[in-house]
Amino acid sequence: MLFKISYMLTLKYHFQAIEAGCDEAGRGCLAGPVCAAAVILPDDFSNELLNDSKKLSEKQREQLRPIIEKEALAWAVAFVDNHEIDKINILNASILAMHKALDQLNIRPEHILIDGNRFKPYGEIPHLCVIKGDGKYMSIAAASILAKTHRDEYMENLHQQFLVYNWKKNKGYPTKEHRQGISQYGSTDYHRSSFRLLDTQLKLEFKE
Repeated sequence: MLFKISYMLTLKYHFQAIEAGCDEAGRGCLAGPVCAAAVILPDDFSNELLNDSKKLSEKQREQLRPIIEKEALAWAVAFVDNHEIDKINILNASILAMHKALDQLNIRPEHILIDGNRFKPYGEIPHLCVIKGDGKYMSIAAASILAKTHRDEYMENLHQQFLVYNWKKNKGYPTKEHRQGISQYGSTDYHRSSFRLLDTQLKLEFKE
């Protein structure tokens, strides 16, 4: 049974437009790809559990994923791997992943909602960046859940090849255990060489 929360997010920003929400997962990781999702929800969509993926448990995210994938008018997920991240930096890679997800939608949106404050125009389609948008708009929250669950699934599968980093648990994020694994066994072809893998704090430089 789904747990209920006491409020609901706003469905859309432009109610007269076909609107897609976009979000990403994995920007702060030391290993693996960044993943983005784009979601177009129907105008009658309603779900009291739907929220920013970071505010939900893994079980709740997994409960919501098939609901979103079934009820969305269109949805897509796209990955940009660690090698591309190293070439173009994590901000540009995150935006590229969003563009790739939008490319895969079988319905062309008329407006795009982006989580955060940075984006590059997607063709001629107008967009709006919303800080903490995954806690404000349903389509962005839905995208955050799909991006998170699809990326987590990817890292859990990759974990079987590299048990020493425990990606099944940390999903590539800079946990103490992950960094100890890097210190002891070195990095893999899936690690982001442009990141400071052994620093106690990850410092990212965002450049356009």
